[in-house]
Amino acid sequence: MDPRPMETTSKTAVVSVPTASETDWIALLHDGTRSGGHGAPLLPTPTRARWQTRTGGAVRSSPVLRDEILYVASLSGGVYALNVETGRARWTFRAAGQIHSTPALSGTKLLFGCDSGAVYALNCESGTAAWEARTQGEVWASPVIRNGTVFVGSADGNMYALDAETGKERWKQSLGGRVYSSAYAAEKTIYVGSGNGNICALEAASGKLLWTTPTGNGIDSSPALSGDMLLIGSEDFFFYALDAGSGAVKWKYETGLGIMSSPAVSGDITVVGGKDGYLYAWELATGKLRWKTRAGLVITSPPVIGDSVVYIESQGTAALDSASGKILWRAGVGSSVQAAPVISGKTIYVAGNDGEVYALE
Repeated sequence: MDPRPMETTSKTAVVSVPTASETDWIALLHDGTRSGGHGAPLLPTPTRARWQTRTGGAVRSSPVLRDEILYVASLSGGVYALNVETGRARWTFRAAGQIHSTPALSGTKLLFGCDSGAVYALNCESGTAAWEARTQGEVWASPVIRNGTVFVGSADGNMYALDAETGKERWKQSLGGRVYSSAYAAEKTIYVGSGNGNICALEAASGKLLWTTPTGNGIDSSPALSGDMLLIGSEDFFFYALDAGSGAVKWKYETGLGIMSSPAVSGDITVVGGKDGYLYAWELATGKLRWKTRAGLVITSPPVIGDSVVYIESQGTAALDSASGKILWRAGVGSSVQAAPVISGKTIYVAGNDGEVYALE
């Protein structure tokens, strides 16, 4: 496909979990650490799309990338394995319903949830289904894989642990409300938010509830972990930092509206977007606001943090200085984007509500 001009404006030229190389992007917010894309460079303002590929419907989940293949899931129920150089599909797969779930890569499998209540594991090479597991509600959460187990929540109110090779259920635990939050899997503990407003910690081996901490409204944000601090947003307008061992609140900060975006962590700060249109950066140790920047009308996508830069999707892609929050540039594709971008090398991969996937440079 011919390169497409971009709409641009420019203001200036430990916990051991599954990780990915800087060029690969294997899960929500880059990898199992929820790093948000450590190592992603500050790229110049993109001026064109190297390629553009249409899917069958709007894309609300974030793409993932490994070994020069970009995997994209659509509300049409289609999953597409695209060559990163050309945008051409290596294979496609049709699920039984819409897909809001960000896929995750583990070994030879691509895993994701579906609005039909299914959790799929596809063979990355062929696109055929290796297994399919069933829940009783839509699965918007992204699967998280740790030590041979897939952890994923469902709108039926349960958290599920599935065998990564077979899809067989190992345990399920009721959390009392729909689970759209994508879990964080530490070595022995699973952390996740629930639609009833609780932040939950579960024993990874058994699903036993270890602690719950209430908030004032439902939780769609997905947690991140930094040392012994658990970070997550709530629809009650607050952002929370909890003691990961006990669930005690270390600090919290009130924003202007609910928080659906998921936090990313880099160095001594955590960054998250709010429905009030602001991107917030707090100091991890104290909760002191480092900066906040109006980046759009509503921000629901997670931020991507690189070397001295934060990328966010809201009314186009924006790049901000991570130290000050200053907007460095904006670039639009002519469509709203709710999914986090993938930054690999000198290319920004973006999937939009128009059903198009763009390779921007």
